[in-house]
Amino acid sequence: MNLVHLLLRSARSQPERPALAVGRTVVRTYGAMAARVERLASSLRKQLNPGERVALAMKNCPEYYEILFACWHAGLVAVPINAKLHPKEFEYIVENSGAKLFLTAPPEFSSPGETEPYPARPDDPAWLFYTSGTTGVPKGAILTHRNLLFQTQAYFSDIDKVSRDDAILHAAPLSHGSGLYGLPHFAAGALNVIPESGHFDPEEIFALLEHWRGVSFFAAPTMVVRLLSSPAARRPAGLKTVVYGGAPMYVADLERALDLFGPRLYGLYGQGESPMTITGLPQDLHRPELLETCGFARTGVEVKVVDAADRELPPGEIGEVVTRSDCVMAGYWRNADATAQTLRGGWLHTGDVGSMDAQRFLTLRDRSKDLIISGGSNIYPREVEEVLLRHPAVAECSVVGRPHPEWGEAVYAFIVRKSDVKIEDLERHCLDNIARFKRPKAYRFVEALPKNNYGKVLKTELRRLAAAETAAEG
Repeated sequence: MNLVHLLLRSARSQPERPALAVGRTVVRTYGAMAARVERLASSLRKQLNPGERVALAMKNCPEYYEILFACWHAGLVAVPINAKLHPKEFEYIVENSGAKLFLTAPPEFSSPGETEPYPARPDDPAWLFYTSGTTGVPKGAILTHRNLLFQTQAYFSDIDKVSRDDAILHAAPLSHGSGLYGLPHFAAGALNVIPESGHFDPEEIFALLEHWRGVSFFAAPTMVVRLLSSPAARRPAGLKTVVYGGAPMYVADLERALDLFGPRLYGLYGQGESPMTITGLPQDLHRPELLETCGFARTGVEVKVVDAADRELPPGEIGEVVTRSDCVMAGYWRNADATAQTLRGGWLHTGDVGSMDAQRFLTLRDRSKDLIISGGSNIYPREVEEVLLRHPAVAECSVVGRPHPEWGEAVYAFIVRKSDVKIEDLERHCLDNIARFKRPKAYRFVEALPKNNYGKVLKTELRRLAAAETAAEG
């Protein structure tokens, strides 16, 4: 069950095939990569005991995957950390995980040693996935070898039939979704490509999509929007699949992406606690009437919408999304209370609010904490955001609740403009498309929305700004 066998199996069957590339240059074959992984694993075994943690805070590079597989080869648990985090955030995660080794750069590879992989059991931890921490300190989701193997097999079942002639481009951090989606490509003996710049550059991404063939990549919605807005934007000859997820993808942006990329988009809904694998909207179902949904349950996954007492709700009613499968985490690292609350009744309680239609397509509304209650009515920010983004002068927007002495909360919209627009125009646009009580009661134009390192808008920060303005107004 050890995940390192995904790599070793491909290395045995096709040692000369390219495994890793930087930009347009192949830097490792499968045989060479497996040999380096075995040498590093031998070195790690001399320093650490099985089950101990190794924290990785490195930018995307070929050695990242070599260290990851070496950890599993040696029976260790990887703790990937986004390299852009603040030093205090590094300190918290390293201390909380109890990591015995903290790597910010590739280590030296030792001479050959013991090469037999550690006999990992299915429920042994493989990856501690720390949440982004937008609402407090991050929690470490314990992802087991079983969890990540299930996620890998679900990729083949639902997203792509990967061949050894295909490639995946790692435009997003390997500490997150892109790193997870390298696993099915190693299992298939495909090529993993890392941009030479080491960061997300739309012009470089389009060039690499022209150079390589059968290329897929994972992107947060903000990355897709940047690609669409780039002067280099074009339909690349080598593109196979764009997998988007990690945050809401608005319909207006999806329509633009379909115009550029064609039927090559796969929409996923997942969390670190059920990595990349809850629901999905396949490429051939990106039809106008389904674009607001996030698809249906992935292969081998159960999904339902429940009320406050965890009773399943009928189609169309709004409640919390819960899921169970072999992809759901074992629990939170050293946090029994949060584990019991989140996994109560044997289901992962996502904290997301949504509804299921009669065909079992899931539509997400918002995180439960983002719900706005104004005058006793529930208002889902995403619904208002979808409308605002259809105005030609709006580039980005985010809607939050602002304290109000009479209504409890009022709808407050933060707007990034493409061009000049008057508040009266936005007001008229909203009144033409949504109920009067849902429209923003105030607007604030900003240069940019605050986001974390994964591109998610920090609504906690926006709520803080809105509350401060309310207090200042007395």
